[in-house]
Amino acid sequence: MARIQTFNKIAAEGIALLEARGHQVGPDVHDPDGILVRSAKLQDITFGPSLRGIARAGAGVNNVPVSRCTEEGVVVFNTPGSNANSVKELVVAGLMLSSRKIIEGCQWVQTLDPAKVDVGKEVEAGKSAFGGPEIAGKRLGVIGLGAIGVMVANAGISLGMEVAGYDPYLSVNSAWGLSRSVLRATSLEALLADCDYISIHVPLNDETRGVINADRLNKTKKGARFLNFSRDALVDDQAMVKALKDGTISTYVTDFPTAALLGNPGVIAIPHLGASTPEAETNSAIMAAQQLADFLEQGNIKHSVNFPECIMDGNGGDRIILANKNVPNMVSRITTILAEAELNISDMLNRHRDDLAYNIIDVDQTISAATVEKLQAIDGVVMARVVPGGAG
Repeated sequence: MARIQTFNKIAAEGIALLEARGHQVGPDVHDPDGILVRSAKLQDITFGPSLRGIARAGAGVNNVPVSRCTEEGVVVFNTPGSNANSVKELVVAGLMLSSRKIIEGCQWVQTLDPAKVDVGKEVEAGKSAFGGPEIAGKRLGVIGLGAIGVMVANAGISLGMEVAGYDPYLSVNSAWGLSRSVLRATSLEALLADCDYISIHVPLNDETRGVINADRLNKTKKGARFLNFSRDALVDDQAMVKALKDGTISTYVTDFPTAALLGNPGVIAIPHLGASTPEAETNSAIMAAQQLADFLEQGNIKHSVNFPECIMDGNGGDRIILANKNVPNMVSRITTILAEAELNISDMLNRHRDDLAYNIIDVDQTISAATVEKLQAIDGVVMARVVPGGAG
């Protein structure tokens, strides 16, 4: 049984999955083996010595100190695609809101006083102030073709739009799911210059922070409508405000209101509702709980942001899981210690990601604490522990 501490409210279905597998789960769990989190900031939290994994019920992990976790041998999971449909639906709504002055019109109607005016006549007389173009036949540019970007691109095709996508890291799985009608933009600048509507769907990292800046906005098609349901810091707010004032961007729809944006004409600020559906919260909680449980129980890693994916069926005996710096001769040093302990390796899987390697090693015998200590003492080993017999 593992101890799993929750931060934020996690959907009951995720909690039930963990409890059904015999784990202790709750906000008051001390010295946890695992953490389940949504938006709570973990940067300033000191992790206990027992912590092995953190599962974020959502795609972004900006609230998790990933680099520190890697150094401490803590696996960080996210749940890509679990909220994709809910975000896609809000992006479609954002397309409509950016094009037709629906919000402004609804707000104006609420100002009408039935005691003073004929509401029907007033609406007919005033509705022309809230017109806007249809999206059908216009060109939608999608930056980033991951789970959400693919759904948005395909939805644009279904709505009668021409769609162009840009993603230099397009995966095979995403390519399989993408409509063949989606055009390939040769560069980000080409997409910005050619599209009437632009929606960004990329992760926030050092490479993408501020990717939509003054220089790129200056190259954007005049009067374009820009949608950001990904992360606030992808867009330079000051540059966006300037682009709105000079007419480069006609409307900016964002799920991330900031002080710099509020009060500016042309900004439609939504209070971070992209994943705020019961379906998305349930999907994210179940996926995060499943991944964390599989790791704690079997050592298998799927959808980690800092460790390589590594999945192997167990043979019923003890299992060693070990993470190390990806340097030469490490595997031989590990297997030498196991041989000296007269442990027979029945199966082994080694995967690496950048500078980190991860090993799953199944043996036929029981592994002693002394052997684990020797493995941990190898220079470059980040984490080593035993998953008791019955893994898999």
